[in-house]
Amino acid sequence: MNNWFTVKVKYTKQLENGTFKRVSEPYLLAAMTFTDAEARIYEELGSVIRGEFDVVGISRTEIHDIFAYEDAYTWYKAKISYEREDGEGEDAKKKKISQNFLVSAHSVKDAYERIRESLATLMIDYQIPAIIVSPIVDIFPPTENLDREISRTPMEKEEKTPAPKAKVFSAPGSDIDDEDVSDDDDEEEVLEDDEIEEGDDNEDESVLEDDFSDED
Repeated sequence: MNNWFTVKVKYTKQLENGTFKRVSEPYLLAAMTFTDAEARIYEELGSVIRGEFDVVGISRTEIHDIFAYEDAYTWYKAKISYEREDGEGEDAKKKKISQNFLVSAHSVKDAYERIRESLATLMIDYQIPAIIVSPIVDIFPPTENLDREISRTPMEKEEKTPAPKAKVFSAPGSDIDDEDVSDDDDEEEVLEDDEIEEGDDNEDESVLEDDFSDED
């Protein structure tokens, strides 16, 4: 079964002004294990990054679905929450479920609209309590037979300029009815190389709280 991993790499990057700077960048990829995640990042970035680069951290990341739009390159993480009843009759109790989604968009508002569009067929009442800018640089989805890539048609199309379509990347086995994400940081089971210098601190994130929550 594939899982999502955030792999942080450090390398010397040439900036637009021609100068060089040592940077740390996170990438999200699908892999079976930590070892597979490390091997895949070297395979994916080997022909992209000039010179050598080091893997300074690998962490398992809970992401339910990824909605990739070809017209945007900034990733936003959206948290959705809903309630589900556990048990039957008088013993039934409501349980709050939270899940994380990634969507490429031009702004927080655009990310909100695209999440709503992508989840239009979801037959539950849910809220979007937070949307934040993700530092993820690029995403490497499952490949070959493990890749479940779906093209979704937007609900409404403009007459002259059709709305962009999203590709949906899901790790095999994901199910919105049985996966829970706690309110804690979504990166768990962190694997750090103690012999390698740790990367830079986490980048600042722009947070949108409740502004686009659904209101009845």
